[in-house]
Amino acid sequence: MKAIIIGAGQVGFHIAKFLSLTHDVIVIEKDEDALRRADELDVQVMEGNGANADILASVLPDADILVAVTGVDEVNIVACMTAKLIIRSHGWKDTKTIARVSNPDYIDVPVTSRAQVGVDVMICPELALASEVAEVLSNPSAIDAEMFAGGKVQMMEFAIRPDNRLVGRHMYDLKLEDCCIVSAIFRENEIIIPSGDDLIKANDHMVIVGKPRAMENLETVFGNGEPHRIRILLIGCGIVGFYLANIIDKDENADLKVIEYRKSRCIEVAEMLENALILNGDGTDVTLLREENIEDMDVVIAVTDSDEKNLLCSLLAKQMGAKKVIARADRSDYVPLFEMVGIDIAVSPREATVNEVLKLTMGKGIEALATLEGEKAEIIEYTASDQSKIVGKPLSKVKFPKGAIITMVVHNDEVIIPRGEFVIQEGDRVIVFALSSAVRPVEKLFK
Repeated sequence: MKAIIIGAGQVGFHIAKFLSLTHDVIVIEKDEDALRRADELDVQVMEGNGANADILASVLPDADILVAVTGVDEVNIVACMTAKLIIRSHGWKDTKTIARVSNPDYIDVPVTSRAQVGVDVMICPELALASEVAEVLSNPSAIDAEMFAGGKVQMMEFAIRPDNRLVGRHMYDLKLEDCCIVSAIFRENEIIIPSGDDLIKANDHMVIVGKPRAMENLETVFGNGEPHRIRILLIGCGIVGFYLANIIDKDENADLKVIEYRKSRCIEVAEMLENALILNGDGTDVTLLREENIEDMDVVIAVTDSDEKNLLCSLLAKQMGAKKVIARADRSDYVPLFEMVGIDIAVSPREATVNEVLKLTMGKGIEALATLEGEKAEIIEYTASDQSKIVGKPLSKVKFPKGAIITMVVHNDEVIIPRGEFVIQEGDRVIVFALSSAVRPVEKLFK
């Protein structure tokens, strides 16, 4: 497969790095520093404007995918449009185009299609990040959440705190509803697909998959205290902050305060949010944080445009007694560092773009994909076809790769936890947890 990546910033570099392991990759970038960094990868690097028709015409023949992820929406859109026009005028094979777009004037959902203007997949990383954080907020004890099968299946990740009553007990003591299953446990550098005899330990990260209705009740299993209106402090109301504030503002079970240092932005946001309290100030101002009773906050979310400021705000909030702290980290290599120093959840807007690219490059039949624990594992939704090797035989007869497990199957709108005698049929939507090493072998079963 041949892939063209336009833009070698954080997102473009990461996509190029991943695809270069198995595909031919061309990176187009005009910034010298970004070019030097990309040149360290096993890719072809070209200096120039990725929306330039002459440059595109020289690289498009036989290209399977074009990903435009510069920091300018218009460049990304024009690059995709120009590529499609060149392909049609020369009669070349079609190239799938993906554009990263942040401006709400162009996009109002995390992922959509604008095929009529030449963009097969349009992604808003900021809105995707806001939606991801909002999913986590629906269950205060969760640190990650994703939806699959059109909302019929949900994945949640929980951190087992040292004071949790489950510590030291066996997995069979974990009383989950019939439509929920523990897919994996992340323990330090170890990934465990658990059995009933496994012990639950402090600081384990537990991945649960099940029906959304049943997942709502997991707070009684993993949480502490009685349910109440969730108190949220949001620091920063740029693109990500506003997307997130807009989602939370509509939640009847949430009380939202927003701290934004730009007075003009405060006035603008206050006119658009009906229920939130907008405060003009600095999220690192200890006096302001005390005045707003940060110690009573269930969640503090720092989503300014500065990773360093988000880290400082989050550490202050944690030190002053906030129950859960979430920080935005645009630099992907910061995510594990943030969590290492005590931030409960670090989120990166690049994940949505990376996941959409992976779906297009990993083969047909993949409907959704979520990466976990720094891409050590993935949860993938496949649609079984009549050609899939896994179709038409009991699962006990299928040689399933080590390090992977089928967690859920959606058959005729019914959500099922499959046992050994279960037979997957054409059209079934299959949710698979897999270690990174097992993804390719699993993929072969569904091709």
